[in-house]
Amino acid sequence: MPRIVIVSPPFHSHAAPLSVLAAALAADGCEVFFACGPAFESLADRAGVRFVPLTVTRNANTGVAERTDQTAREAARLGEFLAATRHGPVETLLTQARHRRADMLADPEGVYEDLRALDRRLRPDWYVVDQLAYAATLALHCLGLPYASYCPGHPSYVLSGPGAYFGLPHHWPDAVRPAPSQLAALHTAVRDNDRAFDDLFAAFARDRTPSAPAPGRAFALTSPHAVVYAYPSLPWLPERPAGPAHLFAGHMAGPDGPPATDWARRLRELRERAERVVLVAFGTFLSARDDVLRAVVSGVLDGTDDTAVVVAAGARADALADLTGDRAVVVPTVPQRQLLPHVDAMVHHGGGNSFTECLRAGVPALVLPMSSDQFCVARDAERAGVGVVRDPNALRAADVPDALAAAMAGPVRRRTNRMARELRRCGPAWAAGRLLAAMETATGTGAVTGEGVGEDAGTGGESDAGAGVEARGPHVR
Repeated sequence: MPRIVIVSPPFHSHAAPLSVLAAALAADGCEVFFACGPAFESLADRAGVRFVPLTVTRNANTGVAERTDQTAREAARLGEFLAATRHGPVETLLTQARHRRADMLADPEGVYEDLRALDRRLRPDWYVVDQLAYAATLALHCLGLPYASYCPGHPSYVLSGPGAYFGLPHHWPDAVRPAPSQLAALHTAVRDNDRAFDDLFAAFARDRTPSAPAPGRAFALTSPHAVVYAYPSLPWLPERPAGPAHLFAGHMAGPDGPPATDWARRLRELRERAERVVLVAFGTFLSARDDVLRAVVSGVLDGTDDTAVVVAAGARADALADLTGDRAVVVPTVPQRQLLPHVDAMVHHGGGNSFTECLRAGVPALVLPMSSDQFCVARDAERAGVGVVRDPNALRAADVPDALAAAMAGPVRRRTNRMARELRRCGPAWAAGRLLAAMETATGTGAVTGEGVGEDAGTGGESDAGAGVEARGPHVR
């Protein structure tokens, strides 16, 4: 059986789905190690794989960003980012571009040495590395170690050509579309970042392993063998770079199971008081936008008499406690995957996990994008007709009832249900099987693969998952 090390940055929204992929690979008979920050050892335990402590960035988020232990500098940068989101998408993306050097390539020498020591100790056959763990990808490239890439969010994170830049959305939702002058400033910033990172990567590779192939464009450095996307295949996505197998898994969510007893009781009580229940969650960072959370909840409570809400408010739960009542549950965190099959709609920020988990559960969404790839994800939800998008900074409580009504309208619900049926044909087990086949072709390692290998998991798929072949999951038009 192949021995595989999965490398994740210390962010819950990345580590949790990667641990699901780890469990799926282990279920296919592989020996799997999960390498992440020490705070994430429990994910490896739940996945039934072995844990290896490995830190690939100074930043971290263990579930609620504001409550994560980190340095004063990183806490200040988080505050700067959250403040930028109040000024709109371009200011937010510019702030993220300024932070990128310290976030993603803070200690390339340390990551290189740690991965080299790990490789000497474990001797894995190959690795899976998060696409956004750039220091780890650079180290694996320089060490000449075989790896597959995992794309944790929108597929545009894997750059598709010379005109694509990391940090510059390739398309925007109608409700959040910056002026051309603002986009020009953002284009300049991300292009300069691109060049700076290219120089950093090239210099590091020359100093460490001058005989290794040049890494080329830093943000485009991706496995030549296979890329797993935790995303559905959509016909308008940017063209994928030639070379690796592109495996669109649809989602990377593990088994749900029923809600815990206390949550089952809460849902039952809400259903006794309202016809519909809406889940509101902005992820592990943006739950700090309590102004937007308050607008959404107040809009539901004041503008409807037949809808209840469950709100994941992170560190701001106390600040929103006054909203708690017969039709509102406000808590720091929620078991999102377990609750989704039992709600009528979700209000989220356009995170990749929230988007795909809603699709998997057949739940339509009101999407309020604020940063990163969320604008691309929101546009996909809008274009696929599985949700509606609004500008979070312009949203008033009075706007919420109509926005939710549009999200829960019959056509949106029908398209969401159709995508849910298609997504059942893929997922982590499908991705693990296809990934094993692709990496066996690339590295010559033997594997006992799952039932998904060699089968088309969607209308756009191919029967061969070898390197250079695009194996797509559900294809939505």
